[in-house]
Amino acid sequence: MSAVGPLDAARTTPPPVAVDGEAYQQLRDLLGAGGVVALTGAGMSTASGIPDYRGPDGTRRVQPMQHGEFVGSAAARRRYWARAYVGWTRFAAARPNPAHHAVADLERSGLLRHVITQNVDGLHQEAGSRRVLELHGSLAAVECLDCGEATTREQVQEWLSVANPDFLARVDAPSQVRPDGDVALPEELVAGFRAPRCLVCGSDRLKPDVVFFGGSVAKDLVERAFAFVDEARTLLVLGSSLRVMSGYRFVRRAARTGIPVAVVTRAGTRGDAEATVRLDALLGDVLPALVADLGG
Repeated sequence: MSAVGPLDAARTTPPPVAVDGEAYQQLRDLLGAGGVVALTGAGMSTASGIPDYRGPDGTRRVQPMQHGEFVGSAAARRRYWARAYVGWTRFAAARPNPAHHAVADLERSGLLRHVITQNVDGLHQEAGSRRVLELHGSLAAVECLDCGEATTREQVQEWLSVANPDFLARVDAPSQVRPDGDVALPEELVAGFRAPRCLVCGSDRLKPDVVFFGGSVAKDLVERAFAFVDEARTLLVLGSSLRVMSGYRFVRRAARTGIPVAVVTRAGTRGDAEATVRLDALLGDVLPALVADLGG
């Protein structure tokens, strides 16, 4: 995609069906001015087969793993790894959808400076985005909480396959994979699962390199994200309900400093009052249309 110049009003692509035309035009103008920083949430990846924690009404549909529970309970870690072992193949098979590719196109055009993502699936990078700050980490990496040894999720999957050779054969067709890459399993099946151990220190406290609910984002990452927001012309929120402060704080910061906030997601968000423009629409409809409209 070549660099885009000033907007040509005569070349405006009609907004997607059922999208507020006036709001779409306002969003187009904000993005066309460049200097955009995107804050993305789970709604970016639903079209890739990775569901959100919440439904369109904002109600939490699944109970995510809690940081304190994982760190403090061997049984919780065994439950997580059993569920993650079954869900990993499907999670790892997810591919970027048109919304991910549109975000990468906006970056290549020079209109979008950075992506701050709350997702842990790596799909932005796979789609071609280069300036991505993973606020909540990545499921592709695993660390030992006791000695700090790092390894890959693929390697852990191999260990689990050796340690639990007949496990998958005893699992009925699993339910939908969750945002953390795991699936629901009956407790009686989980009870016999052998969780991974660190090859360096022998600890069973191996954790995916992600921020579970109740955990804290590293201070340096938060500071980098705030710096991106402070330098932005527009903060573009994509597919996030903003229900948790981890993402909502950046919307508050932008609004407080007079930076326009554009929100594109389904249903309401916690940040609607701070939004300059708000589109209740599917990202896969709106973002590719915007890319085409802006010279893609």
